[in-house]
Amino acid sequence: MKLRELEAFDAFIRHGGTEKAAQSIGVGQPMVSRLLSSLEQRVGFALFERKRNRLLPTSEAILFHDTVAATLDRLRELEQEARDIANLQRGNIVIAAQPIFCDTFLLDVVAAFKRDHPQVGIRIVDVGLEDMLKMMAEHACHLGLGITLETDNTGTQVTPLARCEARCIMRVDHPLNTDGPIPLPRLRDEPFVELAAGSPLRTRVDSLMQSIGIRRTIAAEMRHLRGVCGLVERGTGVALIDPIAELLLDRKKVVSHPLVPSIEWEIALFTPTHRAPAAIVSAFANAIRTEIASLQSRGLVR
Repeated sequence: MKLRELEAFDAFIRHGGTEKAAQSIGVGQPMVSRLLSSLEQRVGFALFERKRNRLLPTSEAILFHDTVAATLDRLRELEQEARDIANLQRGNIVIAAQPIFCDTFLLDVVAAFKRDHPQVGIRIVDVGLEDMLKMMAEHACHLGLGITLETDNTGTQVTPLARCEARCIMRVDHPLNTDGPIPLPRLRDEPFVELAAGSPLRTRVDSLMQSIGIRRTIAAEMRHLRGVCGLVERGTGVALIDPIAELLLDRKKVVSHPLVPSIEWEIALFTPTHRAPAAIVSAFANAIRTEIASLQSRGLVR
């Protein structure tokens, strides 16, 4: 069956005659008659009764029209969906991101993106770096947003967005809260609030501390930096954090200092190596870049 035959049949049933059907689909009346005759031959049963030079639909034709109408409606929906995708107004995006990003600037990215693309579905999955790379490998997400600590042989394309430098945070009334950076050896006897063992930042800090002979006292561990910052605010200890986590700090209670030596890494976009992203995914990636530029202008990242 040809699409034009089905459109002519649908128009005939809806309008009750070949003349109005022809007008509705923009062809001549003889063309409608030919399309209806061709369709009748294809279906293998009588669609019309011919009385006094008029076509009257059979009972079978009325039954058949229900399916034809539903099929044409679905085709129109597909056409609209294709237009929406082409205009970046339809689709579903899955973003795997590290929790600190989900708690901070990624919220602004989603809000801004949805204003311009209200029909696009977005699902944000907060995961650690290892799980994010696993999702990328299994094609379970369209974009990954993470850091470049310990990302060798990821099997993904890594695009750096900004450079980060770890910060040391403490309560404002802490004795180490003086002007200037904090030398790591000065933290020797301090209780630490830390991310759970295995996180890239925790691993880097542990290694660096061991290299300069500092054995730390871990007062508490949390899975997310939001919790780490909350415990520092309550005086549980000091912490070394991602600079993005400064967005979570109560500046009346907690201060942030650079470290000597510095601990640096990059925020990066992770994308599939062998598959170009859909246009709507690229649009979301551009929204991330715009927000990163805002963070850079505020001095949180470089």
